[in-house]
Amino acid sequence: MSQTRIAVLVGSLRKDSYNRRLAQALEKLAPEGLEFQYLDISQLPLYNQDDDAQQADAVLQFKADISAAQGLLFVTPEYNRSIPGVLKNAIDHASRPYGKNVWSGKPAGVLGASIGAIGTALAQQHLRNILAYLDAPTLGQPEVFLKVDDAFFKDDGSIASEGSQKFLQGWMDAYAAWVKKHAA
Repeated sequence: MSQTRIAVLVGSLRKDSYNRRLAQALEKLAPEGLEFQYLDISQLPLYNQDDDAQQADAVLQFKADISAAQGLLFVTPEYNRSIPGVLKNAIDHASRPYGKNVWSGKPAGVLGASIGAIGTALAQQHLRNILAYLDAPTLGQPEVFLKVDDAFFKDDGSIASEGSQKFLQGWMDAYAAWVKKHAA
């Protein structure tokens, strides 16, 4: 069976990131045929338009990994009511130089987890606006705004609550269908 590669971008660099744990838990809920590739955004230099003519090797590899993927999965925290700077930096690198946007046409899913009451609602809205401009068709429903703590996850990395697991399974099923529909 043919594999559908999903480029996973976690907006947090923190070692024990809830969002990395969420991405890994979602991977356990994915249907057969989806292959997850976690992209390392920590090694990308700060974006500088002066470097567009000669992008760093880490940037070229990052863009190649996105180009090779059939779908995108963004799992991000919310920093100061927006997306983390490290994620915005990665997005900017892969959209430049002008006319070389590798996000275009890649079906995307956006979700995130936070200890805060509104989850990552504002970060997700900002990210959706950016992805719309970059021509990455983004799954609109269902939306996922999770308030989490360590008890949200089992020791094996799966989701502890049956209700949350069922909800996230529904999201994963919708996301897989979205990728299949748009990744022709």
